[in-house]
Amino acid sequence: MTKIIVCGCFGRLGSAICKLAGQNGEAEIAAGVNETFLTGGGSYIIDFPIFNEIGECNVLADVVIVCLSPHEIQAVLATTQYCVEKRIPMILCTTALPDDVTEKIKKASEKIPVLVSANLSLGINLLSHLLEKAAKLLYDAGFDIEIIERHHNQKLDAPSGTAYVLAEAANQTLGGGMKYVNDRSPHKAKRERNEIGLHALRGGTITGEHTVVFAGHDEVIELTHAAYSREVFAVGALKAARFIQVKSAGLYTMRDLIDTP
Repeated sequence: MTKIIVCGCFGRLGSAICKLAGQNGEAEIAAGVNETFLTGGGSYIIDFPIFNEIGECNVLADVVIVCLSPHEIQAVLATTQYCVEKRIPMILCTTALPDDVTEKIKKASEKIPVLVSANLSLGINLLSHLLEKAAKLLYDAGFDIEIIERHHNQKLDAPSGTAYVLAEAANQTLGGGMKYVNDRSPHKAKRERNEIGLHALRGGTITGEHTVVFAGHDEVIELTHAAYSREVFAVGALKAARFIQVKSAGLYTMRDLIDTP
């Protein structure tokens, strides 16, 4: 049984993880951390202690899952320090963090196992793997690459962290020389060959959709992943928790999980 502390337990993702863990015989929520006690992501039975700050948490656990917003930087840093001090593996789902915070996360991974993922869905991580295969073949054949992502109207960052993960998968496959373009409206110029366009749509209650478009001469190929509920991310989170629980110190991604036999 993997005992988990969820930071941001009343957020959309945190709530989904807590709800699924309550139905899962392999994981248990040992404690939750949230600045307020107002639920935001759905109802579930709260049968574990909840703390306002991670420093107040005195519950033993095997893994800490961080589901905080990009604006809660100090809480992310405090949780990272807590995990290092307690020697607890950490899963970080928070996206759009500043470079200095990212560096501190990497430094922490020298002492504890840290899994960083902008998207915990097994499907989106498989899509990233397929994208690596497709990008080299199609780009060399003259195809342009564009990424379109759609999310609910409450999402804070745009483009999404997952859109950047997909762009980076293509970029690294192509040698690292691609340029990300988020908004073409200020530039009255033709599209450059080495561009990867990223386009963000926000509206309604869309959980998350990502489409990679390969546009060639007289043909278009699209790879799409659509999440219809946050349970797909919760499933990945619990799998990631069991995976990281037994790992040695280091920086991991969902790709490491997928590649593990």
